[in-house]
Amino acid sequence: MSGLAELLGQAVDNSTVPGAVALVTQGEKAEFAAAGSADLDGRVPMARDGIFRIASITKPVTAAAAMLLVEDGKVALDDAVREWLPELAAPVVVRTPQSPVDDVVPAERPITLYDLLTFRPGYGFPSDFSLPAAGLLMEKGQRHMLEPSLVAPPDEWLATLATIPMLAHPGTEWLYNTGSDILGVLIARLSGRPLDEFMADRIFEPLGMPDTAFWVPPEKMHRFVPSYTRQADGALALRDAPDGHWSEPPAFPSGGGGLVSTADDWTAFGRMLLVDGLAPDGRRLLSRESVKAMTSNHITPEQRDAARLFLGGQGWGFGAAVDVDADEPWRKPGRYWWTGGSGTTAQIDPSTGTVAVLLTQVEMESPAPTPLMTAFWTHANQRSGRAGPGEGG
Repeated sequence: MSGLAELLGQAVDNSTVPGAVALVTQGEKAEFAAAGSADLDGRVPMARDGIFRIASITKPVTAAAAMLLVEDGKVALDDAVREWLPELAAPVVVRTPQSPVDDVVPAERPITLYDLLTFRPGYGFPSDFSLPAAGLLMEKGQRHMLEPSLVAPPDEWLATLATIPMLAHPGTEWLYNTGSDILGVLIARLSGRPLDEFMADRIFEPLGMPDTAFWVPPEKMHRFVPSYTRQADGALALRDAPDGHWSEPPAFPSGGGGLVSTADDWTAFGRMLLVDGLAPDGRRLLSRESVKAMTSNHITPEQRDAARLFLGGQGWGFGAAVDVDADEPWRKPGRYWWTGGSGTTAQIDPSTGTVAVLLTQVEMESPAPTPLMTAFWTHANQRSGRAGPGEGG
């Protein structure tokens, strides 16, 4: 049994998760493991081609889609987005973070593409969810983050968002999630195509990601893993069945967390970033400069510290975190990573040339990474230069 198989097996045995799939690749070497079952009854063994709701590890894919449009000359990083998102042309900001939602002032400057990519547009979740503007954002704008069939179409969603005051002036604070959803709307308007079509044509097809989409068609439903949530008594309850929220195309393809995917599909995306933007056939998908921008830290020490609940003190690139300190065994400066609230995580470590993906079907209980995630990252980071049992494509 490989170390990865043992790690996942222990998580199943101690009821952390009913099952899990993990893949760690390093050049031509690959270590794969699947453990447990897709369902609570244990009738469906977890398989390599299982399709999962990947939640927020959608965000790096959305960032890459935006960078394609930058390279197409459709938009520049410092462009104000109000030309394409007129709903956000004159946003207002609460006077202080603690202010009631009707105590507002005009934003000091327009929102730029760079603000959206670095999660500093003024919209998003702070570490303190009790703030009035954060509560209103959750109630009216981000209520159904893992329920895509309940979200309004993009134009309606953005019009609603525009009625909510921002928590900070653009560029000043790192705030979670909403930037990616706004980015998805912007990509659709810039490209003149729905977000799902643009991503399929420009990312999924060139990279060989056949199972990545915003919904699961009937012919793949037997591979779609149910989603569970942990109740107060510790028992798991069904959150979403295969024939639930992802069983038909959503009105709102969420750039913040709407994709389903497999371990192999996300690995294909991660490998593209690891090799500076090249597709498997050698064609260039993204420029080296775009990849470097995506995977470099862009936020200040003060912004990192204020976002410690989400980032653990680390940095933020475009669409994912970037380690700046090696203060835990799983952290390495330059590691590009993120987690998904549905129980998923992925990382790219340029220092070891590895891409690591872990997919489970149990929702996270807080923004902090789970012990299984940190153990998985530690395992992946220790692989540099060694081989072991269980390896193979």
